[in-house]
Amino acid sequence: MKFVSLLRFATLLAVSPALHAAEPIKIGEIASLTGKEAAFGQSSHKGTVLAVEQLNAVGGVLGRPFELLSEDNQSKSGESATVARKLLSREKVVALLGEVASSRSLEMAPIAQRAKIPMISPSSTNPKVTEVGDYIFRVCFIDPFQGTVMAKFAKETLKARRVAVLTSVSSAYSVGLAKYFKERFLADGGEIALEQKFAEGDKDFKAQLTAVRAAGVDAIFVPGYYTEAALISRQARELGLALPLFGGDGWEAPQLIEIGGKAVEGTYYSTHYSPEDTAPAVQAFVAAFRARWNGETPDAMAALGYDSACVLADAIKRAGGTEGPALRDALAATKGFAGVTGTTNMDPARNASKSAVIVTIKDGQFKFVQSVAP
Repeated sequence: MKFVSLLRFATLLAVSPALHAAEPIKIGEIASLTGKEAAFGQSSHKGTVLAVEQLNAVGGVLGRPFELLSEDNQSKSGESATVARKLLSREKVVALLGEVASSRSLEMAPIAQRAKIPMISPSSTNPKVTEVGDYIFRVCFIDPFQGTVMAKFAKETLKARRVAVLTSVSSAYSVGLAKYFKERFLADGGEIALEQKFAEGDKDFKAQLTAVRAAGVDAIFVPGYYTEAALISRQARELGLALPLFGGDGWEAPQLIEIGGKAVEGTYYSTHYSPEDTAPAVQAFVAAFRARWNGETPDAMAALGYDSACVLADAIKRAGGTEGPALRDALAATKGFAGVTGTTNMDPARNASKSAVIVTIKDGQFKFVQSVAP
């Protein structure tokens, strides 16, 4: 599919003539459709499009279709704020969906908060995102929980006592997840034998990995995104490091395997759902996604993008309209919403409490390992 800067998906499936005549509900979506983290944005976008199509196919909400206006921030710092202003001031959207990355969500959030227009991030896990204000929500778990999950996994499943941590200092996501992992791992009696740092876009990690090799650790925690995780895995294997590598949901992308190849075999990461889940809602989503997107299997970003649009639609229905304060109140009151990525219950800080999933790479495929409840 060719992405352009502004994509309008009003009524993409057949709907009644009356629905065509109704004024559409405009939703803004901001995602990285091109650039370094495009895999995240494209997956989330496809899930959101599928949700909008399905909603419009059954008549939309309150007798009105949805119109999805998607902007590409090109994975660039500062661009999310620019397009957020455009969507809010020029297009008059009733809500913003995005961004997937915490750093870019933190650019958007103050703008949505000042405008008193709700924003829902599909997958930004840094706690600071929703701390911006009471109009900012998310449909994913947060890093304190994810860090705890991976610390327990390192100790109980990997049997690791001494761990090295490689953190991207230019990523709010990476810094936050590293912090919460270290806190829990140390509290559980583990040792952080070494901490090494890098920046987004780095390609050579041999100096950091050489230091890791000298430290004699049991495992390496890499709370970063898929490109760096894949390159670090490759270079670790090249240096003879056969120990386990593991990370968070930032690893979730087909490009992890495309870039990492055999080097990512046996690595692990935490994420939000697995397409192998046999729950009827999950399998219905997987089937619909594959039918819509040429057989592609949806990853966690796609599932979260789908759920973010459905949670918004549910809140609009309960609010009885799209006015900012009423819609904000309806989103805050979301309880027991059964989505693809689990049941969404908004806590007082507007974070979704839900389970995490551990995935490994085996024979070039993502494989479910276990589920961890909050």
